[in-house]
Amino acid sequence: MNDVIRLLPDSVANQIAAGEVVQRPASVVKELMENSIDAGARLIELVVKDGGRTLIQVVDNGTGMSTTDARLSLERHATSKIRKTDDLFHITTMGFRGEAIASIVAIAQCELKTKLEDEDLGTRIVVEGSIVKKQENCNCPKGTSISVKNLFFNVPARRKFLKSNTLENKHIIDQFERVALINPHVGFILIMDDTSVFHLESGTLRQRIVAIFGKKMNDRLVPVFEESNIINLGGFIGKPESSKKTRGEQYLFVNGRFVKSNYLHHAVQAAYDGLIPNGCHPSYFLTLDCAPAFIDINIHPTKTEIKFEDERSVYAILFSTIKKALGEHNIVPSLDFERETVFDSIDANQTPVEPIISVNKDFNPFNNTQRSQEGNVIRPSKHFMDGYQSFFSTESKTFDFETNGSGSQVEQKRQATTVDSEEGEETLGTKYMQLHNKYIVSSIKSGMIVIDQQRAHERILFEQYLNAMNDQLPFSQQSLFPTTVEVNAQDSALINELLAQFKSLGFDMEEFGKNSFIVRGVPMGSEQIEVQQLIESMLQDFKENHQELGIDKQESLALSLATKNCIKSGRKMKHAEISDLVDRLFACNSPYITPRGKAIICSYGLDELTKQFG
Repeated sequence: MNDVIRLLPDSVANQIAAGEVVQRPASVVKELMENSIDAGARLIELVVKDGGRTLIQVVDNGTGMSTTDARLSLERHATSKIRKTDDLFHITTMGFRGEAIASIVAIAQCELKTKLEDEDLGTRIVVEGSIVKKQENCNCPKGTSISVKNLFFNVPARRKFLKSNTLENKHIIDQFERVALINPHVGFILIMDDTSVFHLESGTLRQRIVAIFGKKMNDRLVPVFEESNIINLGGFIGKPESSKKTRGEQYLFVNGRFVKSNYLHHAVQAAYDGLIPNGCHPSYFLTLDCAPAFIDINIHPTKTEIKFEDERSVYAILFSTIKKALGEHNIVPSLDFERETVFDSIDANQTPVEPIISVNKDFNPFNNTQRSQEGNVIRPSKHFMDGYQSFFSTESKTFDFETNGSGSQVEQKRQATTVDSEEGEETLGTKYMQLHNKYIVSSIKSGMIVIDQQRAHERILFEQYLNAMNDQLPFSQQSLFPTTVEVNAQDSALINELLAQFKSLGFDMEEFGKNSFIVRGVPMGSEQIEVQQLIESMLQDFKENHQELGIDKQESLALSLATKNCIKSGRKMKHAEISDLVDRLFACNSPYITPRGKAIICSYGLDELTKQFG
């Protein structure tokens, strides 16, 4: 039998390692920027083109490398961070496996330039698919510059599965922000497709958060600080009112490394219990520092997952510290222990008088004559009786409203309208009745139907907006004064991606400088909503609907706008509004369920109603 086990060629082994380390262009950004941090850089510039497909370049002013080190950095398992096994338990740097550069050059065309401060010349190395094409001396500044071109050029199957440039840019911005947040002492520059996205000056953590997420964030931050013999905790949390439906501003760093931990996220979430709505997520930018031996960071190739030696204690410290911070800054509502002032009028020296109750022992509730004489009968009002009759007296077809041949359905419903002259209020005769300013009730042949007015209007607007987007016939209301909307870099990229859809909805807007847009008009019906709030909330809804639930772009935006502009529960409607709402609802393609799949109409059979009185 022939031997079947073979040693893999280095080129194949490098590509396998690359598959673990380099999942997409953002992975390259993470590894290169972390290497620059380890090199002591005080300024890092990232240049990206075509979502990282064409170019990813990281330039730093760190210590640089000698000619020998530059050549060895391209080899697998070559590192300056580890010498012996014990070093694995005392890691304080970002990169340490010695696989990052080797994995990157295995699947790209790369150029490395580097120079030590005390050297006259630097080193330039050109490598393609792990094969060194050229190595020579060059004139370059102190530090290191690595250009990664044509990522996955020799692995077409991997390149084929890359997403759109917009989505890949979003992941790159995510990685950039993570490194920039935890290193506020370092200046950062991000240029995408020849456009400056970030130019961050060195400063404090608070300044860095505001520089990335906008000036409005400054008033939303609550400082957090706690020292213990297990961990030291610092950073900022967001005020409860700034919580959002989708995640995106949750950053947890352990020993300078961004990590993901559902367990610790739950600790933060639990501290906000009762302060934010269910399903919302608070913002937080937290740093945990502990002894390297207390954690294991070598459990995942990307090093975003770690394991604590005592997770329960970390959870308890995190929970209690955030609770304390919320309390110290008067975020947690206090109990009102003021005594009731209604008792102030009682004389303490006066003896309370026992109330006297008069009861007619001869009263018989089944004696109609006596009830009338005694004056104890309670008669329903005309308003109630009209409504009662509208429930049960009208004959009609199921989900079709009665006509008698004298006109259209709309005209029949209008003719059925009456006016209650005693109360001076408009009421509906035998067709519809509004119940608790929330539901619309109508009699049908088999019983009755109940329509949720908010859900009904949401369905109507959703289909209206969707048709306008498909037909490119937006309904826009021009503003007297244009509004400038400022967003963070991620949301700016998202708006640019959705700009055509926003315009087809009725937004008259265009880019207006870095991370800002000028809005001259909004969709009809949105005039009462503050423009900045409207766009921010629509972006949040889009992230939840499209990116998390997979809803189509157009449907997601149409649904978001319909939700904001629809008639809300609790609003009293006039009979003409109700009649129009019902007509428009049954003209919809799907009148019975909302776009999210919830019921709009419920029917109750006559038999079911009869049983309630059985």
